[in-house]
Amino acid sequence: MSKDQVASLLPEYLAMSQAFPHLQAGSQKDLIFDAIRRNRDLPRDVELTSVVANFICWDETGGHSRVLQGGNAALPSILDTENFHSKLFRTDASRLLGRAIQPNYSTTTSRYLRALYHGLSSRDPIVRCAYMVAFELHAAEMIQALWTTLVRTFDARTDLEYFQVHVGGEDPAEKYHGEMTSRLISELVPADCNSRFLAEFDRAYGLSLEWCRNLVGIDSLDGDGRPEVEHSGRCHCGAVKFYVRAPAEISAVKCNCSICQMSGFLHMLVADDKLRIECGEERLTTYQFNKNIARHTFCRVCGVKPFYRPRSNPSGFSVNVRCLDKTTIESIRIDDFDGENWDLAIRSLQAD
Repeated sequence: MSKDQVASLLPEYLAMSQAFPHLQAGSQKDLIFDAIRRNRDLPRDVELTSVVANFICWDETGGHSRVLQGGNAALPSILDTENFHSKLFRTDASRLLGRAIQPNYSTTTSRYLRALYHGLSSRDPIVRCAYMVAFELHAAEMIQALWTTLVRTFDARTDLEYFQVHVGGEDPAEKYHGEMTSRLISELVPADCNSRFLAEFDRAYGLSLEWCRNLVGIDSLDGDGRPEVEHSGRCHCGAVKFYVRAPAEISAVKCNCSICQMSGFLHMLVADDKLRIECGEERLTTYQFNKNIARHTFCRVCGVKPFYRPRSNPSGFSVNVRCLDKTTIESIRIDDFDGENWDLAIRSLQAD
């Protein structure tokens, strides 16, 4: 990477570093309020994810290292916020660039942090666990890669304090973050839910990976080699919001089966890892009929079906193009599909 590319990336990374520990610690609040509202004891899964989230925040804000160095007597010094890890990063980055930097909460980074918070605060403990583990395992790789890039790009020494704390030195913290969060898997994921956990982990890891790709300007490509953009979408009332990666020139399918004719659904088929739900997953309800293969998901509030698992691609999604924000769409090509004669039509399509 050039120095200019790195200079534009560092404020985005600083924003993530600054916001993440607070999002992590605050991600459990709705689960606590749910226990208050229901007047019930806290479930063990909430206790487990809360203690890990709170420790990560405590470590990222410098508290853990202070106590290790000075014992309980060092506790009053945690008010020195210059020991926050994001502040260490700001100092390292500012020294390399020769000027002070400020966090940049761009659309890309803000969207990433909101989606990350949505996963970390999920009511489903398997989803929460997947997002916590995926973030920490990705962080170790990401920090090491950024450190290597900075040393190479700026011909700098390797003793940058932020990176020494996380992945360098004699006893780096990031290794323990990964081990600690990974232990949640054996505590929270039953054996019969392994495949669901792995699917959620892939989605969560892909979220962080996509953020990095966006920052360094690496374009994603679809199966035909066309560059992809991130489209945002929602149901009618906005309770369900999502993002999907697909070309700006969309290829859609209009189906004449009974449910598509009634709902006006306009199909865009995508792989499972291309779609990310920002919020409202708990508002979705599922309807199945006939062969009971397709899983039609509707918003319980407004009744709109923004995406679903189709019979032709049950491991992926069909996205309703009519639910996408038009600002990222350059063109739409619509082909007809004879859903009234589904078996014959799908054989013809597969042959083509």
